[in-house]
Amino acid sequence: MWNSRAPVTVLAALLYSVALVSAQGSSQWKTLTGDPPLVIARGGFSGLFPGFSSIAYNLAMITSVPDVVLYCDVQLTKDAAGICFPDLLLNNNSNVVDLFPKKENTYPVDGVPTKGWFSIDYTLKDLANVIVTQGVYSRSNKFDGNMYPILTVEDVVAQFRPPGLWLNIEKNIFFTQHNLSMRNYVLSVSKKVVVNFISSPEVNFLKSIKARVSPSTTKLIFKFPEGAEIEPSTNQTYGSLLKNLTYIKTFASGIIVPKTYIWPVTVDNYLEPHTTIVSDAHKAGLTVFVSGLYNDVPFPFNYSYDPVSEYLSFFDNGDFSVDGVLSDFPLTPSAVIDCYAHPEKNASVKDTPLVISKDGDSGDYPGCTDLAYMHAIADGVDVLDCNVQMSKDGIPFCSSSINLIDSTAVAQSSFSSYTMNVPEIKVGSGIYTFSLTWDQIKTLQSTISSPEKNYKLLRNPRFKNAGTYLKLSEFLTLAKNSSSLLGVLIGIEHAAYLVEKQGLRVTDAVMTELKNAGFGNQTALDVMIQSSNSSVLMKFKEKSKYKLVYKIEEDIGDAPDKTVQDIKKFADAVVINKASVFPENQLFVSGATNVVKKFHGFKLPVYVELFSNEFVSQAWDFFSDASVEINSFVMGAEVDGVITGFPKTAARYKRNRCLSYKETPTYMSPVLPGSLIQVISPAYLPPAEAPNPALTESDVVEPPLPSAETALAPGPAGGSTVPPPRPNGQPKTAACFFLSTLAMLVATLFLI
Repeated sequence: MWNSRAPVTVLAALLYSVALVSAQGSSQWKTLTGDPPLVIARGGFSGLFPGFSSIAYNLAMITSVPDVVLYCDVQLTKDAAGICFPDLLLNNNSNVVDLFPKKENTYPVDGVPTKGWFSIDYTLKDLANVIVTQGVYSRSNKFDGNMYPILTVEDVVAQFRPPGLWLNIEKNIFFTQHNLSMRNYVLSVSKKVVVNFISSPEVNFLKSIKARVSPSTTKLIFKFPEGAEIEPSTNQTYGSLLKNLTYIKTFASGIIVPKTYIWPVTVDNYLEPHTTIVSDAHKAGLTVFVSGLYNDVPFPFNYSYDPVSEYLSFFDNGDFSVDGVLSDFPLTPSAVIDCYAHPEKNASVKDTPLVISKDGDSGDYPGCTDLAYMHAIADGVDVLDCNVQMSKDGIPFCSSSINLIDSTAVAQSSFSSYTMNVPEIKVGSGIYTFSLTWDQIKTLQSTISSPEKNYKLLRNPRFKNAGTYLKLSEFLTLAKNSSSLLGVLIGIEHAAYLVEKQGLRVTDAVMTELKNAGFGNQTALDVMIQSSNSSVLMKFKEKSKYKLVYKIEEDIGDAPDKTVQDIKKFADAVVINKASVFPENQLFVSGATNVVKKFHGFKLPVYVELFSNEFVSQAWDFFSDASVEINSFVMGAEVDGVITGFPKTAARYKRNRCLSYKETPTYMSPVLPGSLIQVISPAYLPPAEAPNPALTESDVVEPPLPSAETALAPGPAGGSTVPPPRPNGQPKTAACFFLSTLAMLVATLFLI
């Protein structure tokens, strides 16, 4: 049985290498006091574990800044015990319905009849066997079977001894209507434990306790709730109260406001200029705390799905800094405060990881366009990439896909009838670059990729069709004119098909353009040639001295020495998928492979793809934070480079000051792969997946490129389709990963 009441400090050893350091105070902070903002963990680390549970509070303590404040929404039971629970209704965040199926009631709440299971209908003893569950249904429910009990305020203090405790009182009037005094409870518990903050959206409640609490110990905070219009105890609008900050100062020392009060958002989800609320409140002597910051919900497109960017907009925008944030993911604001805010202009930057773009800044603009490339350079990318495609008239240009349907609006153009089936390239029909001339391709409208559109997570819709495509020669000129780039990466795929079936010699075209651009002589920029075909790299090895990068498209779990030795014959580095480093099972990292170590043993750098900012693209282990994921691959797996469509996120990570600390803080320590899945109770574990074979020599070795000089007939000019060309006889053998054994006897640490 799970001992859920025992402190789970062992989780520190499982998820992180524990090493706490103090947040770096700075006079640059534009908070009311000049101190760094506070991190208030709402219900603990409720973005991952069931909120207000022992494991959520404990993980918040382990992974946050040393002065983290634990936040408790207080509800009263029938016998006036104070429990930490997010809502009056117990049914959405616990299993109370299973234990008391017939105790549903209806009560008026703020004048609205509300049906459910209410805390006031149960004594604390009644709730002894009720467990907390994940109440946000978009988050994982895999930890609901761990039997975490409902905690009282006293339990939280006794078990965790938090540096700060915050009690939030939401429905004082409701409890008063049922002969329960929240005022008496708060004053009573304040005599037993230190309560640092008490907040409420009810003016009269804060007024009623103001004279009974010590202002040097307990700060009273007036909360502006999301969406509410009328303050119930005064019948004034919250809007009018917000305009009267001097009045609020008479009964409170600070305010909590939803984030949109500070950074308003347009109807199409872009930021408007910030308001003056923070500066106005600071002038009135009020601290300002922000609610509504979550890693795992869509936020304004300006932030590119990067929660670090959002927190920085509240901490380090040049005009103001809020005094604290309420967060379900307290690790992220902790890292922002200590590692990312107020960066030094001339600080040294780590050589690794190498930040390699994926079609430029394709997370914010249509990939491989001038805009995507210029923004990638501005964002600090190290290596700018161009996946070379060939037009019908032999012009090499940059495009994310040989199939124009994937990256342009060709299907809605006058060339929509230029469809053909090419089984050597893909299943089904496409409109391919080699069917149109460069002049025709230039007329096509670019389209931004949205790989997570099934989750309705679109990318930068205002610029979804912005930018123009570049010829390879134009790309090389752009790269040469940049003073910050370290190199370029030229990707070549389908070379055998192009030369044999279309008479297009892509390898020769690339060599010619590189030579014409002066890349054969200059040394300022490294040139990398990337391909998943060893035959392409062998040809470049024969005729150039460029760095050759072998792309392994399959997920692999091992790379035997003989296979790596074969790769070493034609490649100077490799690209592998994330799953070849940290395999996943239902979005939980199931362990770690030795693939990176194997390649490193043969002096082959390892670059990993594809890193994205959207939280749904990351395993639960990385806390819906792209920077945590990058850090775990860099510090944990020691990869040499990250390939990403969001180079700004990776470049910022590379420059964060915590990487230079002698002691690495927990919020900048790599996640231990396989640890989180071990915390799941057996009944909730995802089914085990069969291990997959290692990469073999037959997956790697290929015949030389064909040397055919003639092409098939040109693409159709009208409505007919070209018969599918014959297969070229060079299929690649699929390889999978072999799940490495990682002995993690985590469950035993939670047993009685």
